Amino acid sequence: MKVSHEKIDSLLPLYLAGELDLIEIEMVEKHLEDCKECRDALDSFKSLTETFQQEEVQVPSQNLRLKFLEALEEEKKNQGRVISMNKKPSGLTLISLAKIAAGFAILVGTFMMGKGYESKQAELEYALLENEVLKSKEMAMLSLMDNQSASKRIQGVNFIEAFREPDVEILNALTERMLFDENTNVRIAAVEALSNFSVSERVKSAFITALEKEKNPSVQIAIIKNLVRVQEKKATEPMKKLLELEETQPFIKEEIKKGLPQIM
Repeated sequence: MKVSHEKIDSLLPLYLAGELDLIEIEMVEKHLEDCKECRDALDSFKSLTETFQQEEVQVPSQNLRLKFLEALEEEKKNQGRVISMNKKPSGLTLISLAKIAAGFAILVGTFMMGKGYESKQAELEYALLENEVLKSKEMAMLSLMDNQSASKRIQGVNFIEAFREPDVEILNALTERMLFDENTNVRIAAVEALSNFSVSERVKSAFITALEKEKNPSVQIAIIKNLVRVQEKKATEPMKKLLELEETQPFIKEEIKKGLPQIM
């Protein structure tokens, strides 16, 4: 099956970071064998990463000081005499020394400004690269969560660990898995993933909606524990309804009885 450049390009940062599974690694490496464009892109990623890893704070070399001393000696020769440390230098000598010192300062300043610019440029390039890597991870995560394989969907849900602050699209995708996925393990994985962001009102509302429709006891327990942990008062009514239902498992009712006083 022929894979598009765009697909491989989005996977290259993950391939370089060692975050692909065996099937994806094989797909990328097979494509790289025949695609120079993607090989060049991978080499660029590698070079940029190595640059960041090897970047050191550089200071002016000893050569700058030596050049200054050489210029000073040359100027003293041009004046025809050695400056005595016990006498004031003539006005002409002071001016000459000032010119040399100024030139040296300009040289050092230019060098440092250049290094500062390079450092800023490197920081910008790193930020752009990091942003691209996050976009690629998000694409990979959303793609996996839509996979027909339940294990792949779980893998996609667990990709949440790569994001400190997931955007709305990711939270919505996780909510959809929690509410509608046909596989119980996927729904539980989605609850656990969303529990990392349960301070969000969006996530709290999603948990309440899930509690009102979920029938599987294992998923119910996971949702109830998270709502109790964040002391979400809006969960009181759905929990009371579960207590009244005959089909609610006894251990679920016990969990609710234990948790309700903490949020009421």
